[in-house]
Amino acid sequence: MHKNFGMQLLDGIKLAREIKQEIKESVENLIKEGKRPPHLAAVLVGNDGASQTYVSNKIKDCEQVGFKSSLVKLPNTVSQTELIEAIQKLNQQEDLDGFIVQLPLPQQIDQEEIIEAIDPKKDVDGFHPENFGKMALDMSTFLPATPFGILEMLERYDISTRGKHAVVIGRSRIVGRPMSILMGRKDFPGNSTVTLTHSNTENLSYYTQHADIVITALGVPGFLKAEMIKEGAVVIDVGITRVDDATTERGFKLVGDVDFENVKEKASWITPVPGGVGPMTRAMLLKNTLLAYKNNTK
Repeated sequence: MHKNFGMQLLDGIKLAREIKQEIKESVENLIKEGKRPPHLAAVLVGNDGASQTYVSNKIKDCEQVGFKSSLVKLPNTVSQTELIEAIQKLNQQEDLDGFIVQLPLPQQIDQEEIIEAIDPKKDVDGFHPENFGKMALDMSTFLPATPFGILEMLERYDISTRGKHAVVIGRSRIVGRPMSILMGRKDFPGNSTVTLTHSNTENLSYYTQHADIVITALGVPGFLKAEMIKEGAVVIDVGITRVDDATTERGFKLVGDVDFENVKEKASWITPVPGGVGPMTRAMLLKNTLLAYKNNTK
């Protein structure tokens, strides 16, 4: 007999709206004081559909909160040197607080070198090794937007993390690895016992069945099944994959790593896809930009 915990939704859309409202009010106050608004730029290389969508969403977000935004568009054929030159210009632009280089980049570009070319003080994605190192050492810095969004979600929904067993699935530098470090930090949210699992983990379901909190960032549709979690677990789904679906107008639907319909019957809290982690990631990019602005205008 299942005890019904009464699943609750971790609503990223609602939360992101609240955060954006707070940021918007901060910007209005800055303008009242006669200061310029925060300024975020995005570098977009080539014309990958998903990347274009992400970048135009980020620009829309800026407009909503009163930030100034700029877009630097470069062709798919851009050389490493040209891209680094464009980045150095942005590094030197005084009225620019932060910028992002939209990933993935074309094959001729060395992603590591590009990330390292960004001034850490303007790296609002939190990917530069200096910022990653500061995060790992618990120093104040820009947290990568997706893990930051998940922390914010856990905090604002007041989900207990102390002493809990958190299992992270996936070890990417953008989500899995930083998430595993942050869940173990001395703070709230944090103070969890963390297990980082990935494609080489044997008997992965053994770990997820013992987890109080499961954070999955694999990109495998419907990977996490109901029998893989324990009753009352908190489930956070970072995965987002386009799956063909002839019944929809666009011809595809977006699905997460979690078999949502079945898992939600057992979970205490769960994020939907879309509408969970995604909007939070976007809101945290704004939060990082505001932080960059404050550091820049000190």
